[in-house]
Amino acid sequence: MGLTAWIALLVLLGAELMDMIDQSVVLTALPAVQKSTGAGPDTVQWLTTGYSLPIALGLITGGRLGDLYGRRRILLIGTALFTTASLLCGLAAGPGVLIAARGLQGLGAALMIPQILATLHATSEGQNRSKVFGLYGAVMSLANVLGPVMGGLLTEADLFGLSWRPIFLVNVPVGLAVILLGRKFIPESTARKADRPDLTGMLLSALAIVLIVFPLSEGHLHHWPLWCFALLAAGLLVLGVFLHHQKRKQGNAPLVPLPLFQGRQFSGGMAAQLMHGLLCGLFFMTWTLYLQRGQGMSPFHAALAFVLLSLGELAGATIAAKSAGRFARRLPQAGALITVAAMAAYGLQLNAGQASLSLLAMTAPVVLIGFGLGMVGGPLADLSLARVPHEDAGAASGLFNTAIHLGIALGTALTALVFFATTGGSPDAALNRDAFLTVLWWVGSLLALMWALMFCLPKQADNQPD
Repeated sequence: MGLTAWIALLVLLGAELMDMIDQSVVLTALPAVQKSTGAGPDTVQWLTTGYSLPIALGLITGGRLGDLYGRRRILLIGTALFTTASLLCGLAAGPGVLIAARGLQGLGAALMIPQILATLHATSEGQNRSKVFGLYGAVMSLANVLGPVMGGLLTEADLFGLSWRPIFLVNVPVGLAVILLGRKFIPESTARKADRPDLTGMLLSALAIVLIVFPLSEGHLHHWPLWCFALLAAGLLVLGVFLHHQKRKQGNAPLVPLPLFQGRQFSGGMAAQLMHGLLCGLFFMTWTLYLQRGQGMSPFHAALAFVLLSLGELAGATIAAKSAGRFARRLPQAGALITVAAMAAYGLQLNAGQASLSLLAMTAPVVLIGFGLGMVGGPLADLSLARVPHEDAGAASGLFNTAIHLGIALGTALTALVFFATTGGSPDAALNRDAFLTVLWWVGSLLALMWALMFCLPKQADNQPD
């Protein structure tokens, strides 16, 4: 790889880092945001769901727009929208404005994110491909934990008396750098045959996701009334209509190229990615609340706990990057099993009744949780997308990213059933510990399912000799 290619790769990874950090940066700042704005538990949940849901809505569309009109062009437009929305988040005076700005951030990210994987897929081959996707996995692992760390440190520092606001304002200079450098160094790429976008498919896919995710997010607040189940049923119906429409559009620029799902490598990888997002959305949000309410930690000390996990993630992602595809599915499967074992060890510690578990005591299981998760992201993306035709790279990338972001939205919504249903938003330490132990059971089950789904991935990477 030449210097220009390395700069382009760093810009793409920088954009991915910015998005993933914003997915989790609010976690350790949630108590401060809640206190500052007077937000209730439902509003707290929508600070994360309000970001991840618009992403899930727009990723498929964003990916196809990149295929048709240029992946660099759509990346830069999405980054500009994301950067503007970040500024609005930092200036928000109340929870309503903040949630609206988070939604606008999500729309920008929906345009931005698919172009990253699509460009990496279309411009890298052979050993370079596995190394590039290994770095992509390392960045994802770093971002998952750097976000809560930054949220805790910046909130605790209270820069210029701004409290939590710098967690969003920091995106402004980063976004501007991505726009300026990306315009110069990222190569433009499109599908070989550019057609008009499938507007009907865009509308149907967005409507189906809203009808499914919204009642899952709001149902517990209203004690699961009939309209929640009616919306879920309507969402499944619209999803069926969407799939029928896509089947008719095959060969005429569909939003989703359905032949992608005929291969178990892509469809199995998509399902595993959905489980990955689900467990991350459930675990990270409840863990930060447990650390501060169940263990009585400050945002700073909670951030240190995330640092421990990040060290493990970086180690696991480094191993994945250096393997360069040699172990194929065995590497992410081993990561899932390590994470399950570490979660079990952590749960045993908590179940022992320790009211104040020190950072030192939790170091081993927390680092191992991170280590296992770090071995999953990059190899899963590489193996799932390896056989996707370049002309469908944007659509496949949009689908793959939709899986994890939809999973995160569903996982965050699931916190209402397995965490807030027990705590009721109470700061009581014992209630928060019991609720988090329940979460660990759920996360362990999701990890086991993800491990099983990864048997759909190949035993041998495509770029390795038989």
